[in-house]
Amino acid sequence: MLNNFLKLAAQYFRMTIKQVFRPISPGGYQQGAIMPESRLMAEIRRTDGTIESLGILSTKVVTTAFVNLLVDQLQSSTGEIANFSFHGMGIGGAAEAIGDTALASAVETRANGTKTEGASANIYRSVGTVTATAARAIVEHGLFNASSSGVLMDRSVFAVINLGSGDSVQFTYELTVPAGG
Repeated sequence: MLNNFLKLAAQYFRMTIKQVFRPISPGGYQQGAIMPESRLMAEIRRTDGTIESLGILSTKVVTTAFVNLLVDQLQSSTGEIANFSFHGMGIGGAAEAIGDTALASAVETRANGTKTEGASANIYRSVGTVTATAARAIVEHGLFNASSSGVLMDRSVFAVINLGSGDSVQFTYELTVPAGG
């Protein structure tokens, strides 16, 4: 029994060390990057009623099939996740952050963009065109799941785009969802 415990403890320690000290990809991880990770744990339930915990058996392997399904769901026409195609623009230049829930200073009506797969099956793309009703100095974009309010998927801040009344911006947003770990 003690020997099994020590084996499990050593296995857990090795896997924890791998998680803490796993190599960083070229260029490093960036804030907001989607880094899918999974854990497989198990326990054996014997016929005599005893239970043996095996702890963590595996980590980090998220399949390409799942990632592709997620992107397919973003492209579908039903369900809440399928609605992330509303492009908004604004004039607020505050730095973007993962806690953002809206544009800093939205202007104009959001455009419901088209939804397609990008260059590969793990890329979601939405293209939307927003038209200015007055002269604007646009510096931010957001992708939402509703024409007003809704959930903000991503907010981007960029160099000023000066628009005259009637000018429009076609925004192309792509989300690449990596597989693996």
